[in-house]
Amino acid sequence: MNQRNKSFPKDFLWGGAIAANQTEGAYLEDGKGLSIVDLMPNGLLADLKEDSTDLNLYHEGIGFYHHYKEDIAMFAEMGFKAFRTSIAWSRIFPKGDEQSPNEKGLEFYDNVFDELLKYGIEPVVTISHFETPWHLVKEYGGWKNRKMIDFYMRYCETIFNRYKDKVKYWMGFNEINNIYTGPTAAGAILIEEHENRLQAIYQASHNCFVASALATKLCHEIIPGSQMGAMLALSALYPNTCHPDDVFETYEVRRRFLFFGDVLLRGTYPSYIYRIWDEHDVHIKMEEKDLELIKQYPSDYLGFSYYRSTTHKAGTRILGHTGGIAGTPNPYLEATP
Repeated sequence: MNQRNKSFPKDFLWGGAIAANQTEGAYLEDGKGLSIVDLMPNGLLADLKEDSTDLNLYHEGIGFYHHYKEDIAMFAEMGFKAFRTSIAWSRIFPKGDEQSPNEKGLEFYDNVFDELLKYGIEPVVTISHFETPWHLVKEYGGWKNRKMIDFYMRYCETIFNRYKDKVKYWMGFNEINNIYTGPTAAGAILIEEHENRLQAIYQASHNCFVASALATKLCHEIIPGSQMGAMLALSALYPNTCHPDDVFETYEVRRRFLFFGDVLLRGTYPSYIYRIWDEHDVHIKMEEKDLELIKQYPSDYLGFSYYRSTTHKAGTRILGHTGGIAGTPNPYLEATP
């Protein structure tokens, strides 16, 4: 009879996580360009002001750009076996559409990964974590524009080749399903008042799915044995009451967020999404081999973030507005500040 193992396996990757845009600071040093969050005053992902002089928490972060050695030494003291961080796209391609990368930006991440490996800490690297170069949003409309796939792939090819001997675990997009609640941060899109909000969200999502499949393919080709993960926001969401309306709408909300995992991990669009598109006059522009690519190159693993639990009350706006973070507080749990 097998005895249940109550201890973590020796190769379990216990660690922590940060994001480049939240921690590095040095937002215009060594050739870095402006990213989306550099224009979001007070660090609020819901707002974007190109000419704002308000405090921006992302401009300084924790100064990781200048203090990464001390920080990583402390991670080692904590017993980290893995460290999830992200590469700031605008450090590598300041505008996003250049032909050649910024060497200073590449050197910084060389140094960070070398420092991690010195302590036996495995880097887990997110390629795009809410820091799309602002130029790509302003000039091309972000991920609504299919040209973004080419810019993203040039970026991926650059970092895969550069760090192929240092990074095995990758994630394509951070919390890609948060394009519902934060389309500017997660999808690099600005939605105008007259626009069909869901058209913009689902078109941008489709372009990200194609980019993810192509990046997975390229990652496996350049870095044998590597893994490309999908990253979702999956905080718990419960019905506000046992009323059937609350229960059913909660299923609807969860399905719209889990939809992203269906596509990225199962490699196919679930049948229900076509009904949703019909109901909301959504018409996705696809190229002939898009669905074949998505099916052939699904993500290798699922990463997820969990922040808190909320509840959903029937009648609350669902599509494009409510998710596992927004919603009604859970009355059965105490909340911290």
